[in-house]
This record gives sequence, C-alpha cells and structure tokens, in this order.
Amino acid sequence: MSERRLRAGTESVARVEFEVEFPPGHVACYVVDAGVPVLVDAGMPDERGVGGHGEAFREGLARHGYEIVDIEHLVVTHPHVDHIGQVPAVLEEATPTVHAPVGVRERFSRDADALAERVRENASRAGLSGDRLADAVEMARESLERDRSLLPPAAVDHWVDPDEAFTVGDLTLTATHAPGHQADHLVYGTALDGEYALLSGDSGIQPFRPVVIHDGLDDGHREAIAAFRRGLDRLDALLPTPDRVYPGHGPVHDDLRGVIRRHRGSLDRRLEGVLEQVANGVRTVPGVAMGIAGDDRSVRYLLPEAMSALAHLEREGEVVVTVEDDVRYYDPA
Repeated sequence: MSERRLRAGTESVARVEFEVEFPPGHVACYVVDAGVPVLVDAGMPDERGVGGHGEAFREGLARHGYEIVDIEHLVVTHPHVDHIGQVPAVLEEATPTVHAPVGVRERFSRDADALAERVRENASRAGLSGDRLADAVEMARESLERDRSLLPPAAVDHWVDPDEAFTVGDLTLTATHAPGHQADHLVYGTALDGEYALLSGDSGIQPFRPVVIHDGLDDGHREAIAAFRRGLDRLDALLPTPDRVYPGHGPVHDDLRGVIRRHRGSLDRRLEGVLEQVANGVRTVPGVAMGIAGDDRSVRYLLPEAMSALAHLEREGEVVVTVEDDVRYYDPA
C-alpha cells in the first residue's frame, strides 16, 4: 500500500492505495480536505486482495495526519467491494454523514434468492452450464449479500440523486450518473484549490477501459452498452471541464476528454470484435467471453461484457438469435 499527497494537482487531496490481485494492481480512495475530512470511497475489506487492508488503511490515514475517527463525511461512488471495503471500520469508529448513489437503495433491497434465480435463468439461456453456471449464480448472490453488509442501507444518511449538488464541509459536490461499469455509479465534481476536480471512482480511468459489468448477468445487461455510452456522453458534457481527475484505478490525470475518446474507441472495438467472432462461428456468450479473455484472463468478469455486447448487437439488428433447447445462439444478421 502506498499513500501520497498529490502535489502535482491540489494539495487538499490525499490518495491511499490498496494493493489488489487484479489489474492494475491497486485501488485508491481519497481523503479530501473540505475544512473537515471527507473520505471518497473506502478501499478493500480485509478478506480480499493482498495484505491486511484494515491496518494499512489506518496507517495510510495516519501518514496524512488523520485517524478514522476524524472522518466527518463518507462519499461513495459505487458499491463494488473494492470501493466500500473499509466502510464498516469507518462506521464503527467515526460518526460520518454517509452519502451514496440513490440507485443502490433499491438494488440492496432485493431478495438474494430472487436475484440468484433471475441470474440462473439468464445465464442458462446464455449457454452457461455446470460449474460455470453455479459460479455465476453464487457470485450474484454472494456479491449482493456481501456488499450490502459492507454498506448497510440503514447507515446511509443521504441518498444522492444524479445531477444533485450537495455540501460536504465547505465544498459543494455535484453528482453525475456514469453507469456501465456499475449501474448506479456516480462521479462527483467540485471546485478545489483553484481547479475543478472530478472524483471519479471507476469512471474516467486510464490507461484501460473498465469492464462492462453494469448489473452483472441480471436483466440490466441488455441496456449496459447503451448505458456505458450515455455515461461517457455525460462525462464529456461536464462543465466546467475537469482540470484534474481522481480515479479509483490508474493515475491521477488531467486528460478526461482523451480518456473518454479512448473508452469510446475501446467499446466500439469490443463490439466489432464480438461481431467478428460471431461471423467466424462463435455462437454463445461463453464462447465470446473466452475469445475476449484469450489465454491470460479469467472469463468470470468478462461474461457480463460478452452478454451485454451480444444483446446490444441483437438490438441493433447486427446479429440474430436462434433458441435451441432453451439456449440462445447468435448468428450474423
């Protein structure tokens, strides 16, 4: 784990990095000096990733002169495990005002068994079977139960609406909905030390595009590609244009427009690549996901992107679907 003040940009932001086993090898949260300490996202829980993250979190805060008890506001960009992992420690030791995307409230109210059954139906029709099907179903169930235990809805004081402006300390944050990687994802813009800063979570990251997970293999996968594009459009339309971006992965940077352009290109290439796979005889979601993964990556987190891409291409009329034995097979239109 590493921590540093970001002298190249504002001096009011401290970045705390947690080592993780997945690319790019770290996830970051930030402490913003808003007259009072404001924590934006909360890193990894102790049981995931590399190392003892709870102790490292404390040490990272201490290096910047903070203790957990000092945190007066906790702002969440999205409810993925690597962004809410230390929320329980903050809630136990401090009394922060907790701000989280409003969409999370409904998402976390779902029955885990009902979600698992819906994912089973979608995944089965997509061609998953055996251990891969069982893993997808359990992953959906366990993710919901784990994430709402890390971020208990009853602990959220303020459910943030898209486009809402609200005050934390002496700063005003403006929320913008940027879905696709996660359906409820918000980014937060604020004037800070003479710059306009964007606290962006898993949006606006470089050098790679975040995977299209949206809501996994739930029904929202059908809208995920379009949602990702809408999120990029909203980021591109931000005014004022952010001078500096503070993402959850990758470096702090000043090139939001360039990142948006590259992410659009990456998404277009993904759709083109999936269409090419179908033209070459790859007819199922698992087959497409394996083609995307190649020899070096797990298909686990690529299944939602493959499923979303095929659903988008079907909607656009570029592929057609044949159902055989209740499994969906894709062919060129």
